[in-house]
Amino acid sequence: MTIRVLVADDQSMVRAGFRMLLAGEEDVEVVAEASNGLEAVDKAARFNPDVVLMDIRMPELDGLQATRRILAADGGARILILTTFDLDEYVYEALRAGASGFVLKDDSPEQLIAAIRTVADGEALLSPTVTRRVIQKFARMPRPARPKELDDLSEREREVFRLMARGLSNGEIADDLYISETTVKTHVTHILQKLGLRDRVQAVVLAHQTGLFEADAPA
Repeated sequence: MTIRVLVADDQSMVRAGFRMLLAGEEDVEVVAEASNGLEAVDKAARFNPDVVLMDIRMPELDGLQATRRILAADGGARILILTTFDLDEYVYEALRAGASGFVLKDDSPEQLIAAIRTVADGEALLSPTVTRRVIQKFARMPRPARPKELDDLSEREREVFRLMARGLSNGEIADDLYISETTVKTHVTHILQKLGLRDRVQAVVLAHQTGLFEADAPA
């Protein structure tokens, strides 16, 4: 199956670079480009891409607002934010807006392509480094009520949820709990279903927004 990608960035050279990079991948196709947020929203509706590569800072409508509008129209859309580490506030807001993850503009081509495939496959991308920054941000905010649906999680599901909240991948969780990666995926699916969440990024946001595993947060 070919992964259809929309590249949204206000710099034409950046868009051309992504198009050239992805042209070499048999399972990835750039179906459209957008130079601003309004165009990104329009083309996401017209082309129905599997993944939107979304720059944060764009004219007319920034990447955050574009992300919110795309997800309001299509809750299943997969948006991969293009960012840099000095945009912590934007990363945090993008995750709250429902983005499925982020990539750094100076990441290697291999990392970018892997990120696109990961998000297209229904997973979410959140590195431990940015997870720590998001945790610090949430730690300074008022706590919302603890979701009652948490009581529906089994003990094993809570263990998996705790490790997800620390930013661990399925493989890392499997190693930590001495279970198979397939079993981890099953637990993650059940956790998301029980809590009414779309993907693991939303799960991480919920965990740290409510302080569920605060004692386990990485230093």
